[in-house]
Amino acid sequence: MCTVTSSSVLIIFVVSLKISCAIVPHTSLEEARLERQRLVQKYIKTLNKEEGAIRLVGGRNEYEGNIEVLHNNKWGSVCDDEWDSVEGRIVCEQLGFPGLKKITHSGYFGPARRRFWMDNLFCEGHEKELTDCHFDGWGVNDCEPTEAAGVICESPAGEETLPEIKPEYYEPKSRIHYSQRMEIRLRGGRVPNEGRIEVRLNGGAWGSICSDGWSLLEANVVCRQLGLGYARDALQTDYFGGADLTPVLLSGTECYGNETSLQECLHYDFSRGTSTCHGERNHVAVVMCHILAPDLVVDYYEIERTAHLEDRPMALMQCAMEENCVANEAYDIQRDDPNWRYVTRRLLKFTASALNAGNTDFRPFKDKSMWEWHMCHMHYHSMEVFATFDIYDVQGNKVAQGHKASFCLEDSQCLPGIPKKYNCANFGDQGISVNCSDVYLYNLDCQWVDITEMNTGLYTLKIAINPEFKVSEMSFDNNAAICNLLYTDTYARVDNCRLERP
Repeated sequence: MCTVTSSSVLIIFVVSLKISCAIVPHTSLEEARLERQRLVQKYIKTLNKEEGAIRLVGGRNEYEGNIEVLHNNKWGSVCDDEWDSVEGRIVCEQLGFPGLKKITHSGYFGPARRRFWMDNLFCEGHEKELTDCHFDGWGVNDCEPTEAAGVICESPAGEETLPEIKPEYYEPKSRIHYSQRMEIRLRGGRVPNEGRIEVRLNGGAWGSICSDGWSLLEANVVCRQLGLGYARDALQTDYFGGADLTPVLLSGTECYGNETSLQECLHYDFSRGTSTCHGERNHVAVVMCHILAPDLVVDYYEIERTAHLEDRPMALMQCAMEENCVANEAYDIQRDDPNWRYVTRRLLKFTASALNAGNTDFRPFKDKSMWEWHMCHMHYHSMEVFATFDIYDVQGNKVAQGHKASFCLEDSQCLPGIPKKYNCANFGDQGISVNCSDVYLYNLDCQWVDITEMNTGLYTLKIAINPEFKVSEMSFDNNAAICNLLYTDTYARVDNCRLERP
């Protein structure tokens, strides 16, 4: 039953056979009409069953969660491979929210509960819907449930004041104060260096860690704290015993990766003695540690030495276009211009080299049976996202990005006395041996950034390897080269590079 006073206007609307109402201040009938329209659109948005519709699931409110997309009348998840803020902004805008606060990876709001519809999304930023972006194809993926992509969107201004709308709520994260004594151990494993992680504070009861968002960054801290080397795997599972054995003590754990103790990482409120876990019931954080790990280092001197411009006709880029290696505008030209083959694209080309300076081989995380055959290149690709090439303007906005469908890993060159082990040809094993480098020469297909639509000026070029932290390493702090880029009408110069974290 809805009631109304003389100082207010009553708005009544029907959604899915339910009557809802909202009372708004009586300023004018026009404002009341607009308020009614906004509320109706808000509820219709959640009931949209059209092809390509999206929704957020698993979050603590309607502005956040893992993304699901509708295809063939069935909802499916989106994989976090190459998931970044460009795609995140499109999701939030498609849902009608003002903007993006944060993107999430690694099943931050729990593992995917449905099949993956979309993988390797590549958006330019001007798309109206997520399905306008390039991706591998409906259902084509190699993703695990823990690779669900998500977003935290901004809430509409003033929406939290409406009585029928849940207020925006973001549980704050904090570090465990140094005055509290934290202990950590592994339990349930087959060997001492693996198992579910248990912690306790000040000699209290032992508790597990929620698996939501658990990744190699957090797992590396655990292995380092226990003196067990490096994280080989970070799992979200109940294989070694789940939350039914010990209560969940910590959740929302978020580490940078270089902390010496889990106590230095961020966590949701733990003062109650237990924490809420939004993910798969009974699943907890699990780690497998090992004393050996690879360590990839970007050779930024090679980037500075080889960077140059090339104007290439699209007739010579058909294989690259099959792998989404050009900007979206190129596909518009291909569709609309019958003479598109004679149109040229301006490319920033460079050689990218990654040296394995660790103490064991770098191997792709996908099983060999899941590698993809690429007809254009006539060999198998073992990693979808091994490297990313991004260009940012002086305000920090991404204005161009390189994109490769996937990568083949091999020992291109090794230090004297080191034999080559890995080769892309003939379905050979792939990887990068210790003291060997995988080199992508500038004359290879897709070894570029399409900058045709970019204005001349000063920019920042970022080349990152293993950018999604899918494969364990000793350190991720040397996985990206950040360089100055001067782009003119006739030449480009890359200099002043430095190593950073992706």
